[in-house]
Amino acid sequence: MTKPANPFEQLAYNVSLQIQDGMIVYVGTGLPMVGAILAKMTHAPNITLVYESGGQDPWEGPMPWSVGGAATYRRAPMSLEMPHSFAMAANGFVDIAFQGAAQIDMYGNLNTHFIGESYHNYKVRLTGSGGGNDLASLSEQMVLVGMQDPQKFPEKVDFLTSPGHLHGGNSRSEAGLPGQGPKSVVTQLGVMDFEPESKRMRIKGLNPGMTVEIAQSCTGFELLVPEHIEEIPVPSDDILRILREEVDPNAIFIEFPPRTK
Repeated sequence: MTKPANPFEQLAYNVSLQIQDGMIVYVGTGLPMVGAILAKMTHAPNITLVYESGGQDPWEGPMPWSVGGAATYRRAPMSLEMPHSFAMAANGFVDIAFQGAAQIDMYGNLNTHFIGESYHNYKVRLTGSGGGNDLASLSEQMVLVGMQDPQKFPEKVDFLTSPGHLHGGNSRSEAGLPGQGPKSVVTQLGVMDFEPESKRMRIKGLNPGMTVEIAQSCTGFELLVPEHIEEIPVPSDDILRILREEVDPNAIFIEFPPRTK
């Protein structure tokens, strides 16, 4: 009997379902990378994986430790310098990109700079933008990925590192940013999307066992609730086998609880 999916495996599976065959996918370190590779090995074999450090569509191989790992270049038809890799998004070649953050607010804006009152009065200093602003500003669609709790999902981010739907409504397009902005948010609870007019985050689908009440308790602002909420399926035994034996056989990212050493 196959062991049921743990929260990280379910999250990676949900990430994979955001990807359609034929897409050019800008992948990120961690579970977004797991989900993208899983999609390529299952329902979307014709996607092109673009890695931040420059690897373009490498052959299948060991799970990379990060988007700069050697495996991201394995027999790749093209390897670019990092600025040119970001230029893939600027030139409209990226269909969908994945990104996480320390904070994600109700409009899908991201903070990876600091937690605290101001840039000079913070509690925790974070890594900064890296390529996050480039991807959020330039990609056609963004999928945000992370573990959902009230601290990580506040009503307003402490610092706006990477733009989502800014202040809601048409504020993103009015700011001159291309693309559609964030289309969904994948967390341990399920999948959130954004209401088309207000661009407020709302519940789209929940993982088995999750409820609206649980989702709301894990969020620092009021989630919009549609009339119909999808029930997201659990991954099949065959999907779990591929995930565990072929995508991430050393459980670098799908081990739950995660490794502490």
